[in-house]
Amino acid sequence: MGRYAEQDRAVSEEGLDPERMPRHIAFIMDGNGRWAKKQGLARDQGHSAGVESVREMIRCAGEFGVGILTFFGFSTENWNRPRREVAAIMQLIVESLRGAVEEASAHGIRVSFLGRWDELPESNRQVIKQITEQTAGNDRLLLNFALNYGGRQEIVEAAQCIALDVQAGRLDPEAIDESLFASYLYTEHLPDPDLLIRTSGEMRISNFLLYQLAYTELLVSSVLWPDFSRSHFIGAIRDYQSRERRFGRTGEQVSSHST
Repeated sequence: MGRYAEQDRAVSEEGLDPERMPRHIAFIMDGNGRWAKKQGLARDQGHSAGVESVREMIRCAGEFGVGILTFFGFSTENWNRPRREVAAIMQLIVESLRGAVEEASAHGIRVSFLGRWDELPESNRQVIKQITEQTAGNDRLLLNFALNYGGRQEIVEAAQCIALDVQAGRLDPEAIDESLFASYLYTEHLPDPDLLIRTSGEMRISNFLLYQLAYTELLVSSVLWPDFSRSHFIGAIRDYQSRERRFGRTGEQVSSHST
């Protein structure tokens, strides 16, 4: 049985519609610290536990045929956290990515990064460069990590680049539309997320993909990120497929997989 047939069977066995699966799911992984506190553990242990949920979501994406996952790993605002916690997160990123290089290559996963990751510590930059180059030819699943990322910053940087191109005569201002503007964003080659999942019950998007989430379906789960499992993933897909996506239109039904 081929890969796509296996994915369709897995989807159907869970009572889901293989024709209405989201192509691109984004995650705001919230609740690691609260999970650790509930367990009587240090906050960095909560972040370590959260890595296992990332791996579980990657397995789910492969099983059900979701082509793109984007994880909000570290925001520009996260630098304001206690220095010890930031250092632990940076080290965890290095260790996790180093451990994922061979696995990603073996499973056809391409790994990329959004944000100003070139401002991260040298050890992080090295492993990011390694995994990006080593997985560049893979096409089964695209895995994005937003590191040192801020949505407002991304939009401002895009506007600055457009202004410079206009000033240099490389771009006609009359040519600027939504499609061209999007080509200046970190996500220039990606479709917008179909579904955003935020854990821990917080009702905000926290400066994440502000431009790209215009018509994304939002799902907020009360589950803390380290506890977010395969069953929660399936429940989120089921909820997504029950919705009618209108994209600003009224009086007509738009299927949940349309973009």
